[in-house]
Amino acid sequence: MQAHYPDFIARLEAEDRPLPEYVREEFETYLRCGVLEHGFLRVVCEHCRAKRLVAYSCKKRGLCPSCGARRMAESARHLVDEVFGPRPVRQWVLSFPYPLRFLFASKPEAIGPVLGIVHRVIAGWLADQAGVPRDTAQCGVVTLIQRFGSALNLNIHFHMLWLDGVYEDTTERPQRKPRLHRTRAPTSAQLTELANTIAHRVCRHLTRKGWLEGEDESVFLSDSAAGDDGMDALRMSSITYRIATGRDAGRKVVTLKTLPGDAGSLDGDAGKVGGFSLHAGVAAEAHESHKLEKLCRYITRPAISEQRLSISPQGRVRYQLKTPWRNGTTHVEWDAVDFIAKLAALVPPPRAHLTRFHGVFAPNANLRAQVTPSGRGKRPASDAVPVDV
Repeated sequence: MQAHYPDFIARLEAEDRPLPEYVREEFETYLRCGVLEHGFLRVVCEHCRAKRLVAYSCKKRGLCPSCGARRMAESARHLVDEVFGPRPVRQWVLSFPYPLRFLFASKPEAIGPVLGIVHRVIAGWLADQAGVPRDTAQCGVVTLIQRFGSALNLNIHFHMLWLDGVYEDTTERPQRKPRLHRTRAPTSAQLTELANTIAHRVCRHLTRKGWLEGEDESVFLSDSAAGDDGMDALRMSSITYRIATGRDAGRKVVTLKTLPGDAGSLDGDAGKVGGFSLHAGVAAEAHESHKLEKLCRYITRPAISEQRLSISPQGRVRYQLKTPWRNGTTHVEWDAVDFIAKLAALVPPPRAHLTRFHGVFAPNANLRAQVTPSGRGKRPASDAVPVDV
């Protein structure tokens, strides 16, 4: 990174595509992360008086594996101990078609309303499954908006940890304890139906906002979907696995393959409609705190795994996929400058919140203090304790 970042900047400027300031700051702060000459603390042990110098960290969200790993550990511990507690939790994962991934990257303000649509669809389905009226049903969900795919491609998708059940709002009857009504895992047919509902409502909303045009099957992004920060070319090349800069720009990235294996364990349990894919096959029971923490670490993990990153004998950057693709692809490769271009596309814009709390976990939720271990939030006079069934 240190050796080739100036080349990356020079190549973009030669192509009249300067990086926006927030992306430059991400790279330059990362290159100073953990380097003593850029600042440190002197730590002294109170008992043995041993001294150690601790370099300042960048604390950025996009690139740094070290700061990302620290944030993952802290976030997972917080979610397990302070948010979910001993409750059954199911992971729902929703991915989007390529055009919508581009739209969400170039127009971050589109993500919030779409996430609201997704939550309303799933919450309504959970209420129906639990037999609780929708107007009194209270779900709980923490959403991590991930920006990266397994090949360091730009892939904005939602990882949602839902309570595997529904509470009934008891604010009008404060003496009644909140009770969690359990729900069953969705079937493949139900996931497909939910994905279809989500796809229809999301596309309808985006069309009304002017970001999508067309009718029925012929729907495409409008001109207003383009970003205004000069990053669109880098984003699209990352989304579509293309080389972003230089004389080979537009060509497919180099991949290494082996014999194709199984199609993948997730495909059979996912609902797929028009590029939307909804999966809900992983859950943790109330007593499986270790499994819940593993789920929380998974959804809060950093984009780059240093263990899977290497330099090929030819000097190219090689990244190993965690799970081989259907066609047998096991690794992707870039030249050093194009690798940096891929990382640039992953940097989140400033003031874009990647963690969202909804339902009983929302800051002003009526039941938040009663269902979370931390007990923060509005508390009724009765201080009722939730009952799980």
